Amino acid sequence: MKKGHLIVFSGPSGVGKGTIRSCSKIKNYEFSISSTTRKPRAGETNGVEYNFLTKKEFENKIKNNEMLEYVEFVGNYYGTEKQVVNNLLNQGKNVFLEIECQGALQVLKQMPEAISIFIMPPSLEELEKRLYKRGTEEESVIKKRLEKAKEEIGYKDHYKYIIVNDNVEKASAKLDEILETLS
Repeated sequence: MKKGHLIVFSGPSGVGKGTIRSCSKIKNYEFSISSTTRKPRAGETNGVEYNFLTKKEFENKIKNNEMLEYVEFVGNYYGTEKQVVNNLLNQGKNVFLEIECQGALQVLKQMPEAISIFIMPPSLEELEKRLYKRGTEEESVIKKRLEKAKEEIGYKDHYKYIIVNDNVEKASAKLDEILETLS
């Protein structure tokens, strides 16, 4: 059986990764659900948006080398479990990882053959508006996210594809063009 493709999809917080993915018409992949220690936001369900773990559970997975990638950001862990991804790839399925930039770079070091896609905001000012508009975090967290975004934008050259999200429909269409090549 032919092994599946790993798709690494990342960009700064608030850039619209989830929106672009949900608007995409191409669904030739399995979405890998990341694990996190942050509290669920309103409407989020364990095992759907994220696997919500305690800090102790997550640290045990790190200690046991069970994570493909992980980062700690604003006091919480985020990461992807190795076994889940490898099982899907070995079944011939394409696996979609929507992850933070530091984690994406960890994955690309281990799996350079991955299809890497970076989502850029049209500007830092627009990114700031989006973060405030979503209304899910305190101002201090938003400020940290904006500082992190400045750093993450510097990583864009490590990715094979860059999509600027100045229009969700156009950005989704560009994602579709890339995903169509994996059929």
